[in-house]
Amino acid sequence: MTETPILSPQTPAARLRAAINSGQLVAAPGAPDSLAARLVQQAGFPAVYMTGFGATAARLGAPDIGLLTLSEMADHARNMVRAVEIPVIADADTGYGGPVNIRRTVREYVQAGVAALHLEDQVSPKRCGQLAGIRLMEAEDSALRLQAVVAARGDDDLLIIGRTDALPAQGIEAAIERARRYADTGIDLVFVDGIKTVAEVEAVARHVPGRKVVSIVDGNDSTRLTHADMQEMGFAVVLYAVTTLFAAARATAEALAHLKSAGTPAGGLEAMSYAEFSEVVDLAEAQAFGARFEP
Repeated sequence: MTETPILSPQTPAARLRAAINSGQLVAAPGAPDSLAARLVQQAGFPAVYMTGFGATAARLGAPDIGLLTLSEMADHARNMVRAVEIPVIADADTGYGGPVNIRRTVREYVQAGVAALHLEDQVSPKRCGQLAGIRLMEAEDSALRLQAVVAARGDDDLLIIGRTDALPAQGIEAAIERARRYADTGIDLVFVDGIKTVAEVEAVARHVPGRKVVSIVDGNDSTRLTHADMQEMGFAVVLYAVTTLFAAARATAEALAHLKSAGTPAGGLEAMSYAEFSEVVDLAEAQAFGARFEP
């Protein structure tokens, strides 16, 4: 009789928590889909970020303005978790409703296997934190919703990130005030989104205590900061939400433009070979497994 294998007690959340507890900055590039998540893992990063911006672009070809539902986002998270071994940090938007909806969101994300989720303080329908026109919940209401997330987590090993989008809506002082308030709700990390400048990153680092997340968006002044800079400032996690998405979109557009003008892909943008792509999606492992049981 075959012995039952002993599974490792280290969940993705436990691995992420351990990485944060080590004091080393956790860099998590964003992935719009499971293929990009595999590439993040292949590049050697310790975690990957399932960004709502990227998920909306990948699934709908649409902007991040609150179009995806809980079911769609949980399904997207589940597929990404299955594709990689590194922890997945997932965007949970505004929780998709009231406290009972938030409880369901937490349960769906836990069952999907994500290591961490973040909840934001926008009024639905939400929008990308880099856009103008953001509308905020009352700070007290948002704090209660974060307490609901903590209660819904129960004994499950899930990291909770409280995000505020007050920076583009009300300014840096309001964002810092909200972040400090959210830190007292029992969550694990706070996240001031909408940052564009180095000065804003520095202000959050100075005035928000505890463990913090920062998001660096391509094209902004904040990209001047390195991992070493943010480590020194005391950030626990840095997200690069759109780096892979924007790079892939540019490369795809250029490859298609060459194909259209030249009538052939030859001589265009240098791309992966079939063998290299097969390695990314782990074709050899799938074939080996199939060969064991196929007649």
